[in-house]
Amino acid sequence: MKKVMFCLLMAMLSVGAWGQKFVLSGWVANERNGDKIPQAIVSVPQTNVTVVTNDDGFFTLKLDEAPRTVVVSHLSFESKEVSVNESSSSPLNIRLKPTSIPLREVVVWTENPEELVNLAMDKIPSNYSRMPMLYNCFYRETAMKRQHFIYVAEGVVDMFKTDYRKGIGRDRVAIEKGRRLLSPKRSDTLSVKVMGGPVLSVELDIVKNRDFLLNRMELVNYQMRMEPLAMIDNRLQYVVSISPKKELPYPLYFGKLYIDRETLAFTRGELSLDMSDKEKATDMMLIHKPRGVRFKPKELSCLVEYRYDHGVTHISYIRNTFRFNCDWKRRLFSTSYAAFCEMVVTDKQSDNVQPIAGRNSFDSHDSFYDKVDYFLDPTFWEDYNIIEPTESLNNAINKLLKKHGKMRNEE
Repeated sequence: MKKVMFCLLMAMLSVGAWGQKFVLSGWVANERNGDKIPQAIVSVPQTNVTVVTNDDGFFTLKLDEAPRTVVVSHLSFESKEVSVNESSSSPLNIRLKPTSIPLREVVVWTENPEELVNLAMDKIPSNYSRMPMLYNCFYRETAMKRQHFIYVAEGVVDMFKTDYRKGIGRDRVAIEKGRRLLSPKRSDTLSVKVMGGPVLSVELDIVKNRDFLLNRMELVNYQMRMEPLAMIDNRLQYVVSISPKKELPYPLYFGKLYIDRETLAFTRGELSLDMSDKEKATDMMLIHKPRGVRFKPKELSCLVEYRYDHGVTHISYIRNTFRFNCDWKRRLFSTSYAAFCEMVVTDKQSDNVQPIAGRNSFDSHDSFYDKVDYFLDPTFWEDYNIIEPTESLNNAINKLLKKHGKMRNEE
């Protein structure tokens, strides 16, 4: 199994603007109760352009011209196609209706989850791309000390993938541009650096990286159970929950696998590392820590989403969450930390795709923080589609920028 790793250090970053393109923004909420919906997929029909809503349910799309419609989808909600008024500059207010599945009309061909997962694994070569693909992505990683952001880094990356009949050995990620921002407070002496952050989109592609989870030798360590059906993008999904049934030298995962009922393609994976053995969890999560610091793991979880598009299922979104406590000798209380990294595919292409050269690729032992610079350019993102920062992140960035500006003035 591939380790999901990160180490303790110091780090942070920002928000962008756009050039002369058609800009479309909006909110996505639950029609029933008005709650904002995070990580909803917003796509433009007849194009490969997609973004996801942030944790506040907000999105922005930047396009060469105004689209006629956009399509919005999310797990357990009915997908919705929304008309776009080119002359209006007001954000869209999109309401999604929770799905209701008429179980009497659903024929389930098997109640054996192992049989279902094995068949879905056998169909991977036919369900996913059989040609090299280049995915254009937006990547962001953040870290928090208690409830305050102390590190942000973001960038645009290219992700090359060989066809899904092959392994991940030649899959590569390269940084196109990026930037970071770091808390200047001396009290924020301990932060988080995610090792190989953008490469997690390769290593956590559970469908392509068969060494990680979806192989028969690994799955025998798990108990499986059929769960109630779900809907994704108006397509019915089988849901299989997994939980550890053996004790091994390394920790296993709890989670759910979503399988398209029509194609038997894996469409979503939700995994959370078993934290019952703290030493094993620490060994899985941690590479390095400063002397005198006690590390206490709390959570390591990941979400991997795939999207069905014209007969082929593609990777679309990955999100990782790390939570842990640290305390110091001679201190009474511990401090809570959290790190998040997420990547969304904003565009893709298959024509004349060339591999990313090894010398240009991002390595799993690299940190994104060390590869990008500090910027204050208000037009940094120009025409790029990004995951809009949440209101709390935006406020934190503005405060950090003011602190940096104050320090420069004092110097």
